[in-house]
Amino acid sequence: MTATTTLIVMGVSGVGKTTVARALAERTGWPFTEGDDLHPDANRAKMAAGHPLDDDDRWPWLRRIADRIGAQEAAGASSVITCSALRRRYRDLLRDGHPSVCFVHLAADEQVLRARVEGRHHEYMPATLLDSQLAVLQPPAEDEPAVTVDASAAVEEIVTAVLDEL
Repeated sequence: MTATTTLIVMGVSGVGKTTVARALAERTGWPFTEGDDLHPDANRAKMAAGHPLDDDDRWPWLRRIADRIGAQEAAGASSVITCSALRRRYRDLLRDGHPSVCFVHLAADEQVLRARVEGRHHEYMPATLLDSQLAVLQPPAEDEPAVTVDASAAVEEIVTAVLDEL
């Protein structure tokens, strides 16, 4: 077991990454980082215009998140971070050299997701981008350090399930 734990709460838009991550941070006392806050302005503008990000857009953002993970590990601090981490290669980058990482994959039925994203306002993630995220999602494989939980459950149930699994 590593001295620190980094929980990366992942999944497509609408699964409740921020809500669950904040609840995990509150329960554990670990600092919380909203991964979306680390997006370059160009990414935000592209998404706000209704265009999905491509890998060229994502790599600098993912490296910023990986740098944050490394800084937390170096400080000996556990943490909770949100990141869609939709593809395995993105998760591989986040884990590379970071033994503390464990992914919390929030999964939900497509109808639940659509209802959530259509019923909220997000400054740069329109509901129209959900399809592109679902198309590229590669759920964590058995050989990845990950816990998959039903995002349609109550937040406290999700948090308890994740912490019990760890």
